[in-house]
Amino acid sequence: MKQKTIVVSLIAAVVLAAGGYGIYALGVQRGMSSVAAEKPMVATPSASLAAAPQESGEDATRRHMKAGIKAGDVDPANGKRVLFYQDPMAPGKRFDAPGKSPFMDMMLSPVYADAGGAADQGTVSVSSRVQQNLGIRTVEVVSGSLASSVQAVGSIAYNERDQVVIQARTAGYVERLNVRATLDHVAKGQALVELYVPDWVAAQEELLSVRRMQGSELASLVDGARNRMRQVGMNDEQIRAVETSGKVQARITLRAPIGGVVVELLVREGMTVAPGATLFRLNGTGSVWANAEVPESQAGLVRPGVAVEARSPSAAATVFKGRVQAILPEVNAATRTLKARVELANPNGILSPGMFVNMAFASGAARAVLLVPSEAVIQTGRRSVVMLAEGDGKFRPVDVEIGADSNGQTEIRSGLTAGQRVVASGQFLLDSEASVTASAGRMKGDDASKVQSAPASAATAPAQTYQGVGVVEEVQKDALMMSHEPIPALKWGAMTMEFALPKGGLPTKLAAGTRVQFEFVMGADGPQLTSATPVTQSNAHQHGDMK
Repeated sequence: MKQKTIVVSLIAAVVLAAGGYGIYALGVQRGMSSVAAEKPMVATPSASLAAAPQESGEDATRRHMKAGIKAGDVDPANGKRVLFYQDPMAPGKRFDAPGKSPFMDMMLSPVYADAGGAADQGTVSVSSRVQQNLGIRTVEVVSGSLASSVQAVGSIAYNERDQVVIQARTAGYVERLNVRATLDHVAKGQALVELYVPDWVAAQEELLSVRRMQGSELASLVDGARNRMRQVGMNDEQIRAVETSGKVQARITLRAPIGGVVVELLVREGMTVAPGATLFRLNGTGSVWANAEVPESQAGLVRPGVAVEARSPSAAATVFKGRVQAILPEVNAATRTLKARVELANPNGILSPGMFVNMAFASGAARAVLLVPSEAVIQTGRRSVVMLAEGDGKFRPVDVEIGADSNGQTEIRSGLTAGQRVVASGQFLLDSEASVTASAGRMKGDDASKVQSAPASAATAPAQTYQGVGVVEEVQKDALMMSHEPIPALKWGAMTMEFALPKGGLPTKLAAGTRVQFEFVMGADGPQLTSATPVTQSNAHQHGDMK
């Protein structure tokens, strides 16, 4: 009896709790209804944006499959007509219906017509997933200033305009040589060599004899003696020295007219020298030449008279200043550089021939220009091209006129506007694909729903063979579905995909689950097998398959 009372009490408590919860829920519902009636909820812009993310090519294909949209139909989401479907990794093959790519583990991407009803000539559509796999990076075209600054490396040489040659003006004998080696430094006025000149003795004795004579014809005789002394190579200073001392000067000392370095020494003690023989060649060191190697593309920024600053690793704290003297009319065929001759001041003779210096040519006035990274410009020789990012995964090649190039930035004179985005990484792949697309569009016109063959260049070029190891998943009528290991030559990871059968069929009957060593080529319709051999214990080591 007592147990029945406890059970009845429990049932009553449960009923009361349920009734209380019902009353609470009813109150909450009425409260929420009244709040909603007084203050309706408004979707924020961020919420609406989050609800409608940008659609990729693969997402569009899935939507087309659900809606039954095929090639030739109009996509109600954007109002554009679908021309065909293609695999971005194998664009040579085109399909009429959406679906999964038979070549790669990914969905096909739709290609739409432009406003005129035709495919965009040269435009490439790449999904965000493929862009990430290819490492495509875009940058913005910006307005900036570009100063015509040129950096170059120069080699030091003697200033040939500061060079003198010392010759013998008459026959004589070398009695004493004060400078005995090339590259010796000499000071201005320093004695270089002492010569004994026999021809001077007779001329000087004639002058002294005439001066000792007296008479009305003395003046004319003295002048005649002086002229004969000049003829044997004596200068006016030496003639005055003879007249002042009254003694015969049979020896002459040749002195350095400038301070510098002896770059050529052609005389030794005891030698006999003839009139006009070169004895010394001296070069000054107060200034030197720096022959700068200027790139051919920047030669237009260097002009004679431009100020230059040079620095040498041997004197890092010293700045050598000078100006461009000339642009030599010769181009180095190996380095494609022009040589700019710069004259630099050389205090204390710090710079020596053969040294290298880093040179900075004075920049001109900065100009406001459009700039893109130099790596974004594709130069074919006849034109310059950039890949323009148009949004929604579309890229289009644009011809541009480029200007100066400095510090990794290239000036764009025409073809782009500020704010546009261009591809700075992966542009060569896109440009190649854009060329194929444009050529195919010109060949087939607007009837792009038909299957187009690969370019003639791809057909005539020898196909490269790739190797791999995989497991057969399914044997189809004209293809083999395999799960293969990574293929480093194509930078493919492990994946499951279809391979077209060889033209002669499989050499060996294969079944699902068979591990094979295979070779294939990349054709217009995707990868095509050339051979497939089951991996056995005997040939596993031969192919390096140790798994």
